[in-house]
Amino acid sequence: MAGIFKAYDIRGIYGKTLTDELAYKIGRAFATFIKCRKVVVGRDMRPHSEPLFKNLARGLTEQGVEVIDVGVCSTPMSYYGNGKLGADGSIMITASHNPGEWNGFKMCREQAIPLSGATGIQDIEIIVNSGAFAAKATQPGKVMKHDIAPEYIAHIRKFADIRRPLNIAVDYANSMGLLEGRVFDGLANITPLFDTLDGTFPNHEANPLKADTLEKIQEVIRHGKFDFGIAYDGDADRAGFLNEKGEIIPMDMITALIAEALLKKEKGGAVFYDLRSSWAVKEFILENGGKPMMSRVGHAFIKQQMRDAKAVFAGELSGHYYFRENYYAESSSLAALYVANLVSQSKVPLSEMIKPIQRYFASGEINSEVHDVKSVIANLRTQYAQGRAIELDGLSIEFNDWWFNVRASNTEPLVRLNLEAKTRALMEQKRDEVLAIIRK
Repeated sequence: MAGIFKAYDIRGIYGKTLTDELAYKIGRAFATFIKCRKVVVGRDMRPHSEPLFKNLARGLTEQGVEVIDVGVCSTPMSYYGNGKLGADGSIMITASHNPGEWNGFKMCREQAIPLSGATGIQDIEIIVNSGAFAAKATQPGKVMKHDIAPEYIAHIRKFADIRRPLNIAVDYANSMGLLEGRVFDGLANITPLFDTLDGTFPNHEANPLKADTLEKIQEVIRHGKFDFGIAYDGDADRAGFLNEKGEIIPMDMITALIAEALLKKEKGGAVFYDLRSSWAVKEFILENGGKPMMSRVGHAFIKQQMRDAKAVFAGELSGHYYFRENYYAESSSLAALYVANLVSQSKVPLSEMIKPIQRYFASGEINSEVHDVKSVIANLRTQYAQGRAIELDGLSIEFNDWWFNVRASNTEPLVRLNLEAKTRALMEQKRDEVLAIIRK
């Protein structure tokens, strides 16, 4: 059981660190902690999501909870179901982009408010380990089926404004992206890749952050005539985008582009971008009449900041795109739809639309294994004391012509560096300089 209760979810290897018996206990512990009466439960296409569902539901119903089984769905659909059906909470059974032997639980309160390590996951772990469950209900709850997909798809399609026929290549990665992708039925010409549900991921990992997983869709785009490409992750709460040449678009550039579309409808709206994003994202939001707001990394933090500011939208460098229209939660298909709207309304291709936002030179995220994270960060703070320090998440230091952020991993003895500069030469010089200090 060691280490499966993470900062943002519960995740382990099925049959080893995550078992059916544990799922049952987590169901009872969730009901004990949330004190819920009605919970939405969805699951992805992994073969073991079904037995995990049965045992989780057994734990919940024994505590008197009514389980709304929304079946096999994407994570954004489970969030939508939570809010739309007026539930007290939701649990999505998935291990996101992890390989096929993994599974887990993404848990929320009402209105899709996520549980993080600090706001419930640790408490649930304590209840599971101690067996301190509330007494079983005299009247057990029932499991009721409800197909949320049609309602979710209809809701997202309301935001379509596609003005000309589009050809889009979509890598579903055998994942729940198949359900998210139904948003485009009849709205665009789709060329699908790996469009059967298969939780063993026979073709490649469902992780658009890894460039090698995008090789096949790049090949398809380069040998055809496409407006752009979309690649989903395992539970389809993230999406990666490629331009008409098959080039990978950095995910913070997509944040800026979607912000532009939303700010046309809501001038002055607040838009969050995570602190690893390019300076250009903040500048572009301002230029489009928005209120740029920096967030720390991690969906639980971003969603809370969005709620507090009533923000219209937020984007993370990892390809999570959050919308007020989906209970401040992710919707990969709504992100894809906004990109499609913009491309269909533009006189220039997507590569040209992105060019004005690609103003600076980024290092990309670079991981380094370190023995003492605190001393590494303290050393960087001393070395770059003349810069402007921001300690929203790890350490960010800004100068006039470059900046960097260093954060500790939540799960491994790693620090993650993101660095950007106004010229490529300066980016490379400063990247190597900061890495030398980190790896000393």
